[in-house]
Amino acid sequence: MSDVLLTQDTEGVRLLTLNRPESFNSLNVELKQALIGALREAAADDAVRAVVITGAGKAFCAGQDLKEHIALLQADDPAPLRTVEEHYNPMIRAVTTMPKPVIAAVNGSAAGAGASLAYACDLRVASSDAKFLMAFASVGLSTDSGVSWTLPRLIGYGRAMEMLLLAEPVAAEEALRIGMVNRVVGEGEAAMAAAELASRMAAGPTSAYARIKETLLAAAAEGLDEALAVEAGAQAEAGRTSDHREAVAAFTEKRNPNFTGH
Repeated sequence: MSDVLLTQDTEGVRLLTLNRPESFNSLNVELKQALIGALREAAADDAVRAVVITGAGKAFCAGQDLKEHIALLQADDPAPLRTVEEHYNPMIRAVTTMPKPVIAAVNGSAAGAGASLAYACDLRVASSDAKFLMAFASVGLSTDSGVSWTLPRLIGYGRAMEMLLLAEPVAAEEALRIGMVNRVVGEGEAAMAAAELASRMAAGPTSAYARIKETLLAAAAEGLDEALAVEAGAQAEAGRTSDHREAVAAFTEKRNPNFTGH
């Protein structure tokens, strides 16, 4: 794994740490490629049952590495204009279609594509010093990294529009109040709290989690009839899993279930 992205496995939980603290974990090409690869590997690895994404140092992720971006623009390199399709879109798809829970541990600042990465995760645990900033308009850009889709679904159209047009930061407690994050913990405790939550979920029915993600993702873009059809198919699949049979047996035997993810 590249030095810009650290990987650690603990009891079914894979911790991915963006590791460019000197640049507030801004996303250069190397880090974007490493993260896409790591997310795909985690999705395919049956030993990984939950994923946590966090940042090294004082920030979660400052978004696009503007120094790299500007240098390429000045050199008339077309690469910056391709990064959305080549990097950001695959990154967000890898998170949202991951057949297991993905939790963002937001320590410090999350801006632009970095905040968008957190929004795409299934759950967000923020430290008390976390701040979210949608800074696209400040640098003369539109949205990317799926934020036009994810953010309104978290906090509503009006608040999302306000964040994107005014580019004003949202602190952790306000983010919790409006539903942007799920939990706020003490400063420096986000990664640990997210890992504890991920560990709990890793011991849970991950086969069911995968189908819950599938149904919510489908329903967000479909009408009721289509959502009902997706739910029916997913529920039929879930009903045939070993996890479901184990949960039913554990219920009747008055014991804790032992889920395997199958």
